[in-house]
Amino acid sequence: MDSKTVGVHKPHAVCIPSPFQSHIKAMLKFAKLLHGKGFHITFVNTEFNHQRFLQSGCLNSLHGLPDFQFKTIPDSLPPLNSNATQDILSLCNSILNNFLAPFSDLLLKLNSAASHFNIPVTCVISDGFLPFTVTAAQELRVPIVMLFTISACSLMGFMQFPLLRDKGFIPLKDESYLTNGYLETVIDWIPGMRDIRMRDLPTMVRATDPNDALFKLIFEAAKRAPEASAIVVHTFDALEQEVLDALFPMFRRVYAIGPHQLLLNQSPNDSLKSMGYSLWKEETECLSWLNSKAPNSVVYVNFGSLTVLTPQQLNEFAWGLANSKHLFLWIIRPDLVVGESAILPPEFVVDTKERSLIASWYPQEEVLNHPRLEGS
Repeated sequence: MDSKTVGVHKPHAVCIPSPFQSHIKAMLKFAKLLHGKGFHITFVNTEFNHQRFLQSGCLNSLHGLPDFQFKTIPDSLPPLNSNATQDILSLCNSILNNFLAPFSDLLLKLNSAASHFNIPVTCVISDGFLPFTVTAAQELRVPIVMLFTISACSLMGFMQFPLLRDKGFIPLKDESYLTNGYLETVIDWIPGMRDIRMRDLPTMVRATDPNDALFKLIFEAAKRAPEASAIVVHTFDALEQEVLDALFPMFRRVYAIGPHQLLLNQSPNDSLKSMGYSLWKEETECLSWLNSKAPNSVVYVNFGSLTVLTPQQLNEFAWGLANSKHLFLWIIRPDLVVGESAILPPEFVVDTKERSLIASWYPQEEVLNHPRLEGS
């Protein structure tokens, strides 16, 4: 058989996440599920994040796979140390203004007969907060599915932002509205959500600057998402049925597909099982440390992939952990402290050395499912 005709009947999905750790992870899991159903996958990261993936060793398992490839587009931001977290507002601004052209060019290249798969692009699977992908897919005349890596309640909240603005609820007039009781205002007209206060909505509802890049990105995403061929929400019917029912009339098609990991666990032949998700190199030593502790005895602390602290906040939190007298596993990213290294007080290190482990990152599923964690 001519090599150019091999797999021509297989679909080719181009998957592109928002350039943040949790969004990349969720999209990779969804891409794995599609791959297990016979899709060829082109996964698109920014150049910066792809280099971080290479350094973390997450992509070592892809060598020799004929139907899963990574491609990159530039983020148009100044170079940074590979362990640094990029500024959120700068990234949002670049998503709005700089991502469309390189992504459209990449789609054209992938769609050509000379591309790696020799299979035209069948569809685009985009993060729901990348509105430019709707334009790119429309230009190529292929379906686009928007993956929202959030709950149905969060999505419904975000979809209300244009109406909240039109009704004068947002943006807040000034920062006094954060503390003067205004956030207790009940919003009684959101479909599928009763007794919701302003403070219960996604935190960007508290923005005071209408030109804030994240604020503008949310509005653009809310406007463009209904144009998609379908949306996928990382939830499941039994958890959020009422809100999902309210979302159905707002989009062409709505699919609840989650939790992704449980679906992946059911895959009998997962050729991508060893492929990781982390932008940081994972330290597996924490698993051995956890194994040595009593069940349900370890407090687990992690600020996620984006939060940053001041040195004073780090110090105060450290002593709070020390004074708790609990065993604890604390994840401190290399870039957790604003503008400098995360240096803990020597007295804290001495006081907690027999009951603590501090790591820079970790294999998330294994840690969160570990029976030694409190509440597990």
